[in-house]
Amino acid sequence: MAIAVVDYLVMNELGRIDLGGVRIEPNLVLAPMAGVTDSPFRRLIKELGGVGLIVTEFISVEGLTRGNMRTHRMMRFLPEERPISIQIFGYDVDRMVMAAEAIEECGADIIDINCGCPAKRVVRGGGGSSLLRDLPQLERILSRIRQAVSIPVTMKIRIGWDESSINAVEVARIIQGSGGAMVAIHGRTRVQGYSGLANWDVISQVKSAVSIPVVGCGDVTSPDQAIARFRETGVDGVMIGRGAIANPWIFRQTRERALGQAVYDPPLPEKRRVLHRYHELLREELPEKALIGKLKQLCGSFTHGLDGGARLRERVFHSQQIAEAYEIIDEYFDSMIETGRPPEWLIRREIPRSGLKAPVQASYTES
Repeated sequence: MAIAVVDYLVMNELGRIDLGGVRIEPNLVLAPMAGVTDSPFRRLIKELGGVGLIVTEFISVEGLTRGNMRTHRMMRFLPEERPISIQIFGYDVDRMVMAAEAIEECGADIIDINCGCPAKRVVRGGGGSSLLRDLPQLERILSRIRQAVSIPVTMKIRIGWDESSINAVEVARIIQGSGGAMVAIHGRTRVQGYSGLANWDVISQVKSAVSIPVVGCGDVTSPDQAIARFRETGVDGVMIGRGAIANPWIFRQTRERALGQAVYDPPLPEKRRVLHRYHELLREELPEKALIGKLKQLCGSFTHGLDGGARLRERVFHSQQIAEAYEIIDEYFDSMIETGRPPEWLIRREIPRSGLKAPVQASYTES
């Protein structure tokens, strides 16, 4: 009986967030990840279903306000990506305002201010999680942007700079008092980076302290973990980053789990289809030379847990051309689908055709 009541409550919690005229439904959010959440990846996640909001990889206000064309291209999105939040980072108030105005002009639904990125290059410039140690500047930035634009403005933060200065509750109250529409919290400190475990107890404390929507983030890699976060903390939404790279169906699966439906388990042909679909989306945005790195990035996380997946990744990482990479991928999936076993070259552990050392797997920063 108790379990049934909890499940009923979760089904009601996994609903929507309303930010003015922007509806986030379901209340599951794709986290901003530098080098990952570009338009092709965002569209792939949207196509697979279950995500209510997607956030772009963070954009430098310095590049945006100084006419850097690559930075401006990062703002581009397609209608099927809506609702979309464009995230910016920086320190200078005037440039942050100019960037926010440009984002509103380009038609984005939400502006998100990054106050959580731990990367040294961002922190050195006063942006990202550095703002957690400069709350007056954080407040000035948010207040000025709220005065300048009419669309919702949100912030993504960490729980604090380090264990001795956990101030997420104080920061969230400032965000609420300055007109912020929502706060997303990664449950680690800046000093932690991505090590250790996310502290959802602090996220729960923030939820109890403010009335604006609170979205929690950190260590959510399965539908059951996402549901558990709703149950344990009462957050208004859950944000998923690395878990969506390894399993891009996680949003759909979480929604199905919450509604008491059968949870979709993608068969091998569907996994192969998604890898090919990602290539199609990338081709619309990137030159051929850049495609191979992006494919390796997704393949590296996407194939964990598959029989022979480690050897498959090794072969794909050794490939030098996109056609070679897909030949390897298709051989693998053909064999697995037809025989239930990896192809013979995986079993024999042949030396990769290129004979070169496998390139380092692409990295990213959740922003």
